[in-house]
Amino acid sequence: MPLADLPDSRTEPDGSAVVRMLSYNVRSLRDDREALARVVRACAPDVLCVQEAPRFFRWRKHAARLARTTGLTYVTGGATAAGPMILAALRAGVVHTEDVLLPHTPGLHRRGLATAVLRFGTAAPLGVVSCHLSLDAAERYRQAGLLLERVGALGAEHAVVAGDLNEPPSGRTCRRLTEHLEDARIAAPWGEEATYSAAEPRRRIDAVLTSPGVEVLGCGVPRGLPGVAERDLRAATDHLPVLAVLRVPAGRGAADSARPHAG
Repeated sequence: MPLADLPDSRTEPDGSAVVRMLSYNVRSLRDDREALARVVRACAPDVLCVQEAPRFFRWRKHAARLARTTGLTYVTGGATAAGPMILAALRAGVVHTEDVLLPHTPGLHRRGLATAVLRFGTAAPLGVVSCHLSLDAAERYRQAGLLLERVGALGAEHAVVAGDLNEPPSGRTCRRLTEHLEDARIAAPWGEEATYSAAEPRRRIDAVLTSPGVEVLGCGVPRGLPGVAERDLRAATDHLPVLAVLRVPAGRGAADSARPHAG
């Protein structure tokens, strides 16, 4: 599929919704924030799952600024989730949010999950999890199990997990996750594959994973997408973003609400 042909956000006649999901490790906004905002705006996401969001002094102010400059709104996460954060377009209705801190291993960074259930028009509620798994292999594998439990506890039939997994698809943790969730890049490859580093991308350690029932229309690094400049990708942060376009099935009663009523 040509880069420019990736579907735009929309609600389909059958009540399903096309949703653009962007996952991006922003390295605590330590790099070129204007370049970062330009990349995000060019990708036009309905949902932005951030990793390494600001989480220390005045972190809420930085989160608000990121939302404002990207044309999105803050949903949940940041310091309260130890880094992961979720932003969304006004199109997304927020049903529920919860930030989760994962068990801490002494000597390693604290990790957490930003979670939300969002609604897009008449489509079924969509559970969203932004995650950043451990650099330690054993802890990362344990976190994968807790992540899957949290997806099941969201109470939404359909879900998407997006984040920095710190492991390629062949890794033990990724294999554990894809026993239950679909790797969107494998389901519908689009764009480029490697996500790290932004300067010399050689590994795919960032991913979007979907639950059964969510159709993947395309997923990959949006290098070459109209409006996404190479210099901005290199300047924005040390990771490349992953853009996935998904079709979320219609919710119960969507067909009835779309049917004309007699006057």
